[in-house]
Amino acid sequence: MSAFSPDHFPAELFNGRRFAVVGLGRNGLPAARALTAMGAEIVVWDDKEEANAAAAREGLTVARPEDAPFTPDAILLSPGIPHLLPAPHPIAAWARARGVAILSDADVLYQAVRACGSRARFAGITGTNGKSTTTALLAHILAEAGVPVAAGGNLGNAALALPRLPDSGVYVLEMSSYMLERIASLRFDTAAMLNLSADHLDRHGDMGGYASAKRAIFDRQRVGDVAVIGVDDPMSRDMADELRSGPARVITVSGHQPADVWCDGGLLRDTACRFLEMSDAPALPGAHNAQNAAAAAAMALALGVDRATIRRAIAGFGGLPHRQQRIAEIGGITFVNDSKATNADATARALACYDRIVWIAGGIAKEGGIDSLAPFFPRIARALLIGRDAPAFAATLAANGVAHEIVRTLDAALPAAFAASRASGAPVVLLSPAAASFDQFTGFEARGERFAELVRGLAHGRAA
Repeated sequence: MSAFSPDHFPAELFNGRRFAVVGLGRNGLPAARALTAMGAEIVVWDDKEEANAAAAREGLTVARPEDAPFTPDAILLSPGIPHLLPAPHPIAAWARARGVAILSDADVLYQAVRACGSRARFAGITGTNGKSTTTALLAHILAEAGVPVAAGGNLGNAALALPRLPDSGVYVLEMSSYMLERIASLRFDTAAMLNLSADHLDRHGDMGGYASAKRAIFDRQRVGDVAVIGVDDPMSRDMADELRSGPARVITVSGHQPADVWCDGGLLRDTACRFLEMSDAPALPGAHNAQNAAAAAAMALALGVDRATIRRAIAGFGGLPHRQQRIAEIGGITFVNDSKATNADATARALACYDRIVWIAGGIAKEGGIDSLAPFFPRIARALLIGRDAPAFAATLAANGVAHEIVRTLDAALPAAFAASRASGAPVVLLSPAAASFDQFTGFEARGERFAELVRGLAHGRAA
């Protein structure tokens, strides 16, 4: 592992620069602190008064940008705040009318790294599903190789909370479509687009708009850069074909079919040689994780990591919480937390990994609900449905002859799922909701943590 100690950015780096930071959540407040530490003049604003009060207690200047004592050079708008669709936030409309740039904090990180003279490389990862796992896996591989690495963006630390890295370092950034809409200078030395399925269409208008936002991860790449693209869905294959003319070199990846790097009957390999059997990487089950591993391996090769290190690091990867995370085994029944599956496509990837399950699903459904999961319904011994759209899920399951019950809450679902598993002989209870969580939880993390807590309570009660 690397002995590198990351450094701070110079305190005068952004002297004379002016920013407004709007939205003071997990991205905004760290960005405001970082910009202040780099010498920028800033104002901050949030539509929630308690967030403004907390920022004021930190000594930050709280004001709407239009009421600030200066016109900002740029506005850092929280990713969740729309600047175009479905309707622009009033501050975004004000900025656009005046030609004020609206940026992602990842773009400003890139500006800071280059302004301080570092030639550290940037690796960016996007896609509808799998980007968090691939981001964490690539960072893990680089750390195993002794490369100074900082990972964040849409996963973990906000981009501007990351440290300054030396020339030999690599920033590994998970990039959401919301962030990619707002990059103007950031260039990724290697970038991956894993897959495309319907998501966030309210923000992008339609699948074409969504795909266009994702494709922006390859903007400004040049000769010598690498574009890694999954080819397990039609729109991604089309994107790979479009980008083959360059300037970046395209590397295709797949979890189950021939590509430049792919999984061949359980063997992760490229055209030159094999990496490892995916069975040696227990934290990465299923064809979707094989594609994630293929993408991380392709990016690591592009960044100069040797094959032996890649092989060792993938095998030793511990996985991420809430992504097919095995919580416990109780009486021969395995409880799996896949709370991160907030759409049907993500849940399909989990369902494909198990022959017979009791399934816990529901919440706020995405467009199309769970209709696309019909090929996996024969694997479901019983479904326990929670959340706002449980009745809609129930209607789909009833039409397909799947045994199910609306239980409304996760607390009610766990004992019912345990009983159903014992009665049916299904060896797995899978929380893979195929829906967002905001009707009952603050996010998928809170939903998954509650599931784990309930499983532990179930185990304790059984032991007692």
